[in-house]
This record gives sequence, C-alpha cells and structure tokens, in this order.
Amino acid sequence: MTTMQCVLDAQAKLAECPRWDETTQTLYFVDIDSFKLHAYNTQSETLSSRTFDEEIGCFSLSKNGGFIAAFRSGVYTFPDFEAPLEPYWLATYDQKTTRFNDGRCDAKGRFLAGTMYSPKDAFKGALHQFSQGQEKLIDQAAWTSNGLAFSPDSKTMYYSDTPNHVVYQFDYDLETGSATNKRVFIEFPRGNGRPDGAAVDAEGNYWSALYQGQRVVKISPEGNILEEYPVPATYPTMVAFGGKDMSTLFVTTCRSAQTEEELEEFPQAGGIFAITVNTKGQHEAKFAG
Repeated sequence: MTTMQCVLDAQAKLAECPRWDETTQTLYFVDIDSFKLHAYNTQSETLSSRTFDEEIGCFSLSKNGGFIAAFRSGVYTFPDFEAPLEPYWLATYDQKTTRFNDGRCDAKGRFLAGTMYSPKDAFKGALHQFSQGQEKLIDQAAWTSNGLAFSPDSKTMYYSDTPNHVVYQFDYDLETGSATNKRVFIEFPRGNGRPDGAAVDAEGNYWSALYQGQRVVKISPEGNILEEYPVPATYPTMVAFGGKDMSTLFVTTCRSAQTEEELEEFPQAGGIFAITVNTKGQHEAKFAG
C-alpha cells in the first residue's frame, strides 16, 4: 500500500488505541464513545466486539493472557475477551469531569494511562502508572492526556497534551518507572491539526496522528518532521504498527466529530486505515501484573 487505504469501515464514533497482537495477527481497538472493544482478525477478516457499561479509553494485552483496561471509573483486568471485569484501581477523581483516555505498557510491563479533563479550564489531566497492584502519579499538567510512547531503549517517554498542541519528552528510568526532566519535544501551530495518539518505530521516530489535521506525521528523535502521510478522514486519532513484518501503519479515526460536508468528502471516517511504510514498528509491551 503506497497510499492510505481503509481496511475496516468500522463507522466508529471515536476509534482509538489500536493495538497489534502479532501472535494472532489481530488488531484490537476501542470505540470510546460507544463503550466498545473490538478485535479485528486480519487473516480471517472477522470482527469481534464487546460492549461495556462506560467508556473504555485504552488497554493493553497481558503477558498471561487477557487484558488490562482504563475506563471512566478506573482500571480493570479481565482474563479473556468476554470475561467479567476485575477491579485493579478505582478512580479517585471526579468521574463527571474526568475519564481515562490514552495509555500503554512500558518494557517492564507497567501499565501507564492518562486522563482527560473535559471542562478544559484547568490542567487536571494526569498520567498514572499501575504495577504490582499499586498506582503512582507520574504527571498532572494536561487537559487531555495522549501520545504516550517510549523510545526503543526505553530511556525516553513521550506524552502529548492534545488541546495545547504540544508533545513532551521525559527521561524515563525503566528500572524504577520514574519519569523526570519534562521538556517540550514539539509544538504544532494552531489550526492545522493537534497531536493525538502516537507510536514510536524501531528506529526511534515518533509517529503522531494529527487530530483535525487529516494526516500522520513522522518525527525524528530530535523533533524534526521527516514525513507526512495524508489520511482520508478529518480526525485521525492514533497509530499502531503491525502486519506480518511490522511495517504496516494502522490509523484509527473519529466519525462523530465530522460535519456533514466532511462526511461527504470522507465517507469512511470512523474506519481503520493502513499504509505500508519504510520502517518497522516495535512489538507492543504486555502488562506484567
């Protein structure tokens, strides 16, 4: 694929958190506003779906099978796709204004997940870390937590605040799970898309979906934009690497934010798009417990 193609016309309100499972060649993703978790088997081209009672913002696969997922009301595990939810950490924030949004595991299997603060009148979006039954606050200075990703050597953590158009870098200590030395990695100009979900490839480049920007950008570790990939949807939300050789870039998109005119131009908005790129992604880390 040399141009972005729709591989699943999901018609999702808000597709997010694409996650590739190389063992089954399955792409998982959520539809946050529909309270759904989807599993798309790319070999059989079959879609399985599960509906919850509230928004599921992000999730990771577990090393021992099953999932850990961050919802509005907290973080839960479930041992298989249809199993009942088991509470891991219950929210201490105001659930009327705050819910979990973006997240993933570090290379040691800690689950990191960030919240978004809907009123957007204070920086109450926070990044939490979950490991061995414990919760730790990593950062609290965002409106909408997004773009969480790690460099191949795990020494750098990326984290974006979408409404403020900025992506940050932290120094990350994989042994302790601490994040320090927060600094601006890249800030995007207003009016041409803002940094949503992201992934880092095997060469250390940061790939960001630009919400309302109709494109994905590939950014060097030094913060320079190297390439741009147009997406046939106004609101790309997140990217994931997958495919048999990890060189397929999957892109989730939002449908509910599209205007009638935008839907006429991009009728497959809310779908999952893909393109073959000239670099390979990293295998996704799994939750260790």
